[in-house]
Amino acid sequence: MFSLQTIFGKGDKFYSLLEASAESARLSSSELIKLLNSPVTQQSLEQFKQVRRREKDLFTQISAELVDTFVTVLDREDIEALNNALYKIPKIVEKFAEHYTLAFNRIGDVDFLSRAIMLEQACQVLEQMVGQLRKGMDLDAVKKLNDQLQVIEAEADQQILELYRDIYANETDPIRYLVKMDMFQILEKAIDRCRDAGNVVYHIVLKNS
Repeated sequence: MFSLQTIFGKGDKFYSLLEASAESARLSSSELIKLLNSPVTQQSLEQFKQVRRREKDLFTQISAELVDTFVTVLDREDIEALNNALYKIPKIVEKFAEHYTLAFNRIGDVDFLSRAIMLEQACQVLEQMVGQLRKGMDLDAVKKLNDQLQVIEAEADQQILELYRDIYANETDPIRYLVKMDMFQILEKAIDRCRDAGNVVYHIVLKNS
């Protein structure tokens, strides 16, 4: 016979798994900054692949636990939504890294670093938001963090808009034009994915507070 403590203790593992998933998102953004700071001869995608494998394993484990666990600490659909949202971040960051290494000879002079730093900031705030779930449904604390995330996302959008404006006005090489547009769109999408995940956390807390 299982006690309620045993049942809820099993459900509590979702906090740890989601926190680990948010950590993977942050690690992927940190690896991107390292990549952008590295000379071409030292650039490698191995760390991105490792983070993605870790995130994929976490995604699969969370999905399996949703099937096997009788009682969950959060609504199943909320866990699934947050799991899906977090999973997309390392995936899109790895895609950017792949495109960057392939196109480096064409766009090595383009400044992606400042935008990558903003992505890391967004991932750090998101990691804090996911960590708040374990501490209770503190709506004020989560709203403040979500507001920070929205500010970062809005500022990043503005910066990327300026990059688009520069491309439209000054880029004459059609190949560089296409490559730059592709890279900026991927980076913009990565930051948007952080915003989306933050919105899921905020929705969970709002619903349960």
